[in-house]
Amino acid sequence: MHNAAALDDVAAIRRLLAGGANIDARDESGATALLVATHGNKVNAARALIEAGANVNAKDDIQDSPYLYSGARGHLEILKLTLAHGADLASVNRYGGTALIPASERGHVETVDTLIKAGVNVDHVNRLGWTALLEAIILSDGGPRHLRLVELLINAGANVNIADHEGVTPLQHARGRSYDKIAALLEKAGAK
Repeated sequence: MHNAAALDDVAAIRRLLAGGANIDARDESGATALLVATHGNKVNAARALIEAGANVNAKDDIQDSPYLYSGARGHLEILKLTLAHGADLASVNRYGGTALIPASERGHVETVDTLIKAGVNVDHVNRLGWTALLEAIILSDGGPRHLRLVELLINAGANVNIADHEGVTPLQHARGRSYDKIAALLEKAGAK
C-alpha cells in the first residue's frame, strides 16, 4: 500500500483495499500510506485513500499527519481533502504548532488563507513561543509573500501584540529586520 501511494498508483491502491489491506497500516517510521502520498504530493493516491476512509489525522513517529504535513508544505489539494474529511484543526506537530504556523513561515499564501477560512486558531503559540504572525516575520525574507501573509493574519484577527518568549513583539521583530512594509501593516493594526 505504501509503495502504491508513493507511486500515485490508484489502481493498485484500490486492488489492495479490495483485497482487505489495512488502509491505515504503518511503515517503520509510523507513516500510513496516506502520509506517504502526502509526503510526495501524490494527489490522486491521497484522494483515493481519503475517499476510502484513511485517517487524515494519523501521526507518524515524528508527529506529522497528512493534515499537518500538507499544511506545512503547501500541498493545497491534499490539504483541502483532509479538511473536507475531518482534519483536526487543533492538532499540533512536534514543535507544538498547528499547520498554520509552518505554512506562514514558508510563505504558502493560499494554504494560510485556506487554513484561516477553515477556522484554525490564528493566535496559537508553539513551544518556541511563536505564533503564525511571529513566524511570518522572524523566519521570512520580508518579501511580498510574507507581506501578504501578515495582512491575511491581521485581517483574520491575529493579535498583533503577542510577543515571543523573550518579550519581543511582532512589530519589534519587523523593525529589527528592516521590514518596513510589514511594520507599517502592524502599526496600522495597532501593534506596539
